[in-house]
Amino acid sequence: MKIVGSVIARIGSKRLTYKNLLPYKGVPLVLRAVHKLLDCPRIDEVVLSTDSELIARTCMHPDVRILPRPETLSGDGVASVPVFQHILENHECDLHVNFNCNFPECEESVILKAIELAEETGEALSDPYAVWAQTRSCLENYGDPFDITARVFEARGVHPLDVHTMEDLLSVHREHQRGIHVPDF
Repeated sequence: MKIVGSVIARIGSKRLTYKNLLPYKGVPLVLRAVHKLLDCPRIDEVVLSTDSELIARTCMHPDVRILPRPETLSGDGVASVPVFQHILENHECDLHVNFNCNFPECEESVILKAIELAEETGEALSDPYAVWAQTRSCLENYGDPFDITARVFEARGVHPLDVHTMEDLLSVHREHQRGIHVPDF
């Protein structure tokens, strides 16, 4: 079974400009997500879907396939499922697993659990929503992309904060960098 892992990252963010490029523990959020997938033993290929040359260049790695995202799939109102389907159109696989770079703290076990459940049920989504996996058949036959059909599972290995603002990112930093003195700003 061939498994493709993906990170989808747009340059535009209304709430936090250039969010995907901001550092967490010294590494851009998008690059951290790519590395998590590269390090996962079940993933055969890693794809970065992006509308940004800057994001693509930030994630340059010999084992990462860059998939330019068309403008029709780059707007704020576009659901993730059509973006996943675009990945499948360009990268052959039996199962797709997406890692959401808005969750910088996520254990590999969550990715592995999503893959395992998707193999059994067709689709799995962690709660918090850091990892989402689907079989090829599930994605090819998806109905309403806003009506998620996934088997949701509790993921204790994910920090629950979905980073969308500077305060969110700072909160995750503060919680995971205890003992390091930073002056008040």
